[in-house]
Amino acid sequence: MKELDFEKALKELENTVDELEKGRMNLNESLDLFERGIRLAKYLRKELEKAEKKIEILLKDETGEVKAEPFSVDGKDKKNETGESGESSGSDDGSLPF
Repeated sequence: MKELDFEKALKELENTVDELEKGRMNLNESLDLFERGIRLAKYLRKELEKAEKKIEILLKDETGEVKAEPFSVDGKDKKNETGESGESSGSDDGSLPF
């Protein structure tokens, strides 16, 4: 798997799943493809774990503690007027706020 980067491996795994779902291969071909998919999934999991460890290192404060930081796509902390974290005060119709 050294020749793959994360994005290529993810795309290959998606293609593998698509091919397996089609069900057009014989048993041996399906098993070979399934095995490849498992190897890809393990590789992707390891890469995600490495990224998570790097993020934890970057988020440690001066005492070595990891602080939980709120995350949002636009970079702003979602807090209401009282300063409490929570959902936006938008409609309750199930629509997304963006």
